[in-house]
Formats: sequence, C-alpha cells, structure tokens
Amino acid sequence: MSMIWHKHYTVDFLQGFRNAHMGVHIGMEFTEIGDDFLRGRMPVDHRTTQPFGILHGGASCVLSETLGSVAAWMVIDHEQFSAVGLEINANHIRAVREGFVIGTCRPLHMGRTTHVWQTDITEESSGKRVCISRLTVAITPKGKVI
Repeated sequence: MSMIWHKHYTVDFLQGFRNAHMGVHIGMEFTEIGDDFLRGRMPVDHRTTQPFGILHGGASCVLSETLGSVAAWMVIDHEQFSAVGLEINANHIRAVREGFVIGTCRPLHMGRTTHVWQTDITEESSGKRVCISRLTVAITPKGKVI
C-alpha cells in the first residue's frame, strides 16, 4: 500500500500546529502518521470532561474534527486547495472518566470536492471503543469562501 499523503509529513511538523488550534486547549497531541491514517491522543481530565465527570462528547468531536481536518489538508495540494469541515457526527459508545483516549482517523472517501474521514476513538488503557465519528470536508480552491 502506498501512502495517501500529498508529501512527507512528520509528527514533529504536525505538533507545530498545536499552538494554532483548539486542540492545544484540551491537551491534544498528534502521535503517529501511518500510510493511510493519522493518530492523536487526548487526556480525559478537567479540560475534557462534562459536569458529571465523564469525557465530554464535544471534546471527542474536537479530537475527531482536528484529526480529520489535518488529514484532509495532508492529502491535498494546499498551495492550490483548502479543506473545510462541512459536517461532523459522532456516536458516543462508552464513558471514560480518566486517562487518555486515542483517535485514529482514516479516509472513507477522498473525492475531488469532498472527503469523508472516520475517527475511531478508543480508551488508551483498555483499547475499548469510546466513540466513532465521521467528518465531511469540502475541498475548495484556495481563497474561495463557501
């Protein structure tokens, strides 16, 4: 299998985005770039839980949208195109109270004008699925506002 990425990226390069997006506020970090996936990690702590002490569904969506948006950007020629999220959905399957969750994002569809990226979020300690999320991304000419 060949890599899907437009050019060679490293985790260190992606970590440079940390100060430029919402993920830094929730402690998210990029951890691995595979041939066809992007992986990240997020703590389950005071920044990412809801008032009842479990992982907030919105935090899972932030992890999913960050991974999907960055992955979509990584497969396009970003000198010519932009990747913009259109829709996200998430099924929250299992509660998590502490530790870390791992998001693994893969493409379901990479068309000329739209992409669909799926993120499987699991509990780091047990490997059990916590959430499954899909992000639809519009691929637009650079500078064009949709």
